[in-house]
Amino acid sequence: MTTTADELREEVRRRYAQSARAVTEGSRGCGCGSGACCADGESDASRFGEALYDAEQRGELPQAATLASLGCGNPTAVAELRAGETVLDLGSGGGIDVILSAKRVGPGGIAYGLDMTDEMLALARQNATDAGAANVHFLKGVIEQIPLPAGSVDVVISNCVINLSVDKPAVLTEIARVLRPGGRIGISDIVAEDHLSSEQRAERGSYVGCIAGALSKGEYEAGLEAAGFEQVSVEFTHEVADGMHGAMVKAVKTHEPERKGLPVVQPAVRAGCC
Repeated sequence: MTTTADELREEVRRRYAQSARAVTEGSRGCGCGSGACCADGESDASRFGEALYDAEQRGELPQAATLASLGCGNPTAVAELRAGETVLDLGSGGGIDVILSAKRVGPGGIAYGLDMTDEMLALARQNATDAGAANVHFLKGVIEQIPLPAGSVDVVISNCVINLSVDKPAVLTEIARVLRPGGRIGISDIVAEDHLSSEQRAERGSYVGCIAGALSKGEYEAGLEAAGFEQVSVEFTHEVADGMHGAMVKAVKTHEPERKGLPVVQPAVRAGCC
């Protein structure tokens, strides 16, 4: 049976809502056994989530924010944030990267978090309050339709979320739209080696486990270039499955997107988290 885009998005929303409730209720994780919805087993715990942040960073955060960390990297380090900048985190979850970003950009800057899950937004707002972060704003919406004006953001970050999108060309075009000229991205994501087909990616993990829906390195590079980015870099950092890697993605917006030619990836889907 074919899984539709709406069904995939709802499966992702449901899984991350479950994770937020687990943290709020004093347990961990999304039922995947590792504390990270992007992990398909306990052996993956060191490759996802709070383990990818150093002790100093974890010390700056409420415990609930670190427990709710479900990512595959540390985009605040990738983006090299500066004082006074406006930063947007796509798929902000429990707010760990928004809170860290707010500290980096300082009181003269702004950190936005965008998430589609009510439970995660409630958790993130509480975490921001507990952290004393006054320069944060959490927005409800999907990353394919960012609820911010064009040219309003200096930096877009994201942590293991773009691979979960059901329309990645729309995400990349929207990122370019909200960035100011010269704006940049610093994204952590799961990326496949170019030789893996969509079917082979699905064999290595589920869609909500951040594997089946991942772009390949070449697809990511081509998509960013088509969306109006230059200085594109997709660098593997650690392997999460055979031929699948956590990656740092960087690029700079230099012109408006052509709005055509972006790769459309329709992965073979293996449902379920674990």
